[in-house]
Amino acid sequence: MKAIWNDAVIAQSDNTVVLEGNHYFPEDSLNRDHVTFSNHHTMCSWKGQASYYSLLVNGEMNTDAAWYYPDPKPGADNIRGHVAFWKGVRIEP
Repeated sequence: MKAIWNDAVIAQSDNTVVLEGNHYFPEDSLNRDHVTFSNHHTMCSWKGQASYYSLLVNGEMNTDAAWYYPDPKPGADNIRGHVAFWKGVRIEP
């Protein structure tokens, strides 16, 4: 699977975890040239606190376009160390 935004491959892996319709990519599959810090956080009642990354490709910023759970609750431990995408990031086989 590939995560693509602004014609750049942000992540690529044959080993994603699908949860609630989202592909979670292993963190080591991220193209770090396009991933930047975000201090945004949200809370999920059953997964825990999500942290975010922003994407930077060709001078364009996609704020908070990726999320991950650094310390997921026990029921979501299978996405520990994985990152999912939204905000226009295409997921393709």
